[in-house]
Amino acid sequence: MTNRNKLLFGGILGDNIVLSGLMVISPVIICGDTLKNAEALIYAFSAITFLSVLISSFVPRKLPYTAKIIIYAVISALVYIPVRLAALEFYPDSIGRIGIYYPLLAVNSLIVFQTEARFFRMKKLDMIISLIFCIIGFDAVMLITGFLRELLAYGTINSKIADVNILTKGLAQPFGGFIFLGLMCGAYRFIRAVVSKDSSKTRSGEDVSDK
Repeated sequence: MTNRNKLLFGGILGDNIVLSGLMVISPVIICGDTLKNAEALIYAFSAITFLSVLISSFVPRKLPYTAKIIIYAVISALVYIPVRLAALEFYPDSIGRIGIYYPLLAVNSLIVFQTEARFFRMKKLDMIISLIFCIIGFDAVMLITGFLRELLAYGTINSKIADVNILTKGLAQPFGGFIFLGLMCGAYRFIRAVVSKDSSKTRSGEDVSDK
């Protein structure tokens, strides 16, 4: 995979913002204990981040850095309002449970930091592709976390009772979220190392055959 492809499509495995960058981890740890909470967070994160970054990309680049960050924050705050109103209709129970972590998604790292450091240095189409894959990377981690923690902590899947003999209640607590995320980070780094090793062997084999 070329460096350009890694930059565009690496948001899921190659450079996952949660498992690699350790960004936006608070909602995953604190609120990702049920599948319904995970769905509500996925919806909010995806909608707010995509729309905020896309709209912010039209802000003039010549403005001072501080001014641009303030403008990005205002844009994301305005985007957050209709997103939350819609969430109250679709996820009314989860909004109260998630609490302050819902509005905090409006100032997540992809909007505040990655915009200037990464996305706005790309061409518009490349930026959109890279942004989508970064969002999918967060969504995948959130979905897996919510599903497994609910199953193992409460013995349910989307509030429906599942056949689980042994429950680990601690996974429903923040400390359980820390431990679970740590295990996911370890598994992620192992998989990434294996993939990178296989890719290196493939490239080496191609180089030898060329000779």
